[in-house]
Amino acid sequence: MAFNIASSPHAHNRRSTRDIMRTVILCCSLGVAAQCFFFGWGTLINIAFASIIAVATEASIMKIRQRPIMPYVRDNSALLTGVLIGIAIPPLAPWWITVIGVIFAIVIAKHLYGGLGQNLFNPAMVAYVVLLISFPVQMTTWLPPQSLAAEPVSFVDSLMAIFTGFTQDGFSAYQLRASVDGVTMATPLDTLKTSLTTGLTTTEVLAKPIFGSIAGVGWEWVNLGFLIGGLIMLKMRIIQWYIPVGMLAALFIISSLGFLISPDGTASPLIHLFSGATMLGAFFIATDPVSAATTPRGRIIFGALIGILVYLIRTWGGFPDGVAFGVLLANMCVPLIDYYTRPRTYGHS
Repeated sequence: MAFNIASSPHAHNRRSTRDIMRTVILCCSLGVAAQCFFFGWGTLINIAFASIIAVATEASIMKIRQRPIMPYVRDNSALLTGVLIGIAIPPLAPWWITVIGVIFAIVIAKHLYGGLGQNLFNPAMVAYVVLLISFPVQMTTWLPPQSLAAEPVSFVDSLMAIFTGFTQDGFSAYQLRASVDGVTMATPLDTLKTSLTTGLTTTEVLAKPIFGSIAGVGWEWVNLGFLIGGLIMLKMRIIQWYIPVGMLAALFIISSLGFLISPDGTASPLIHLFSGATMLGAFFIATDPVSAATTPRGRIIFGALIGILVYLIRTWGGFPDGVAFGVLLANMCVPLIDYYTRPRTYGHS
């Protein structure tokens, strides 16, 4: 009998890495559908384009490394990275943003460390942070929900705006950010953060049309879609509960404390839970089996650390959302977390 040694991720079930990655992608579909419904076709176009670039880049790197191409392409890890990047970037971001992000994720964040199972950080989040810091204007040009948009964007308009910079009628992505009342709109988290610094109270900010009954219009449904997809993965045992529960519980507790202390100056727990990339991060990003903590207690601590960092960055940091930064900072702490949460050796007194 041959004894094969392979790098992580190691799944304790009969599913292959290919099947696990494919299932994760399928479970993303509810959140993606909600995102497309409220913010247009740009997200779907970005996902398709990013996936193609990711698979092509993976194949090219395997060719350069003189490794067999098809086994690595077919494991769907590169495809999942492309899907996550396509979800994370704004719907009408220029095509070259997607190309830079995907190539950086595959080449630098993944294969520079040796490939799947060797990367220290989540490749999609590394790419997102690099793009956000390098191209802040393009990476913050999110559209208002379709119901509030002054100029609805069709599939053809989205395609033209991504690859040419303008729609059929000559509108740029920046111009399309205008709402029906002519006000240029930002994301709910950005709107809340900016408005609070100008002296408005939380109640006054939440009266703006971009906010719905729970959180931002559209964003609450997007997060609900990713929550349902995450629960499906838990039911199928694709992921374990430690990291999502640790992250969401910590975010809920610390945001509740902040809201109790200063209800007019901070966001409520529901806004934090159902805004931005909270549910996407909790179930689809932080649970990356390669870059996350490995022990049960360590995973809870890892998730809780992300939740705390997300709240701190959203409340006092320079960016409206902090999921990507929280995940990467927690990735840095994984060796320390695993060291201090090692299970006691069997039989050791």
